Formats: sequence, C-alpha cells, structure tokens
Amino acid sequence: MREGKKRCVLTNVIETELDILKRHIYVLKTLQENEPSGIIKLSELTKHPQHMVRYSLRILEQEGLIEPSPHGAVTTDQVSKTIDMLKVKLREMRKTIDELIEKLE
Repeated sequence: MREGKKRCVLTNVIETELDILKRHIYVLKTLQENEPSGIIKLSELTKHPQHMVRYSLRILEQEGLIEPSPHGAVTTDQVSKTIDMLKVKLREMRKTIDELIEKLE
C-alpha cells in the first residue's frame, strides 16, 4: 500500500495490481541496464525490499523474460516483444479509464 495516499474500495484491487506491475516493470528495466544482477543488487538499485524483488524475479522468470545465470539473472530475447505487448495493453487500459472518467463527468 502506498503511504500517504488514500485508496478507494472501488479501485483498491486495480491500484494494488498496478503497483505490482509497476514494480515488475521497474525490476525488469533495471535488470536490463545492469545484467547480470542478483536480488541484493537489484534491491539496492530499485530501493525495493529483497522479498519484493525476489517475487518480481520469479514472475518475470515464469513469463520467460529472465533466466538465471551463474552471475545473476539475465534477460531473454522475449523482453522486447513483451514490452511492445504491454504498451498496447496499457494504452487500451488508458482508453477504458478515459471512458470511465467521461461517464463520471
């Protein structure tokens, strides 16, 4: 949960999921710029606790975006295709959010 930010019951789940997605993407981009890297280094670079970085790395590995190496995690050739897909999905979500805002006005 974000400190100092009020959450609405109606949007709590999506806000939580967006926070997690944001962290996964940040860990992935940080790894791309600093590979190979382990949990401790990524935790220091991202300022996220090690347990959160570990979880993000597990999800990224399940998605085929990273793989372990003797010197730490490295990205795979799936990253650019997945980033492109994420951009499309996030733009679709932004359109939906804009439509919801219009309905509320």
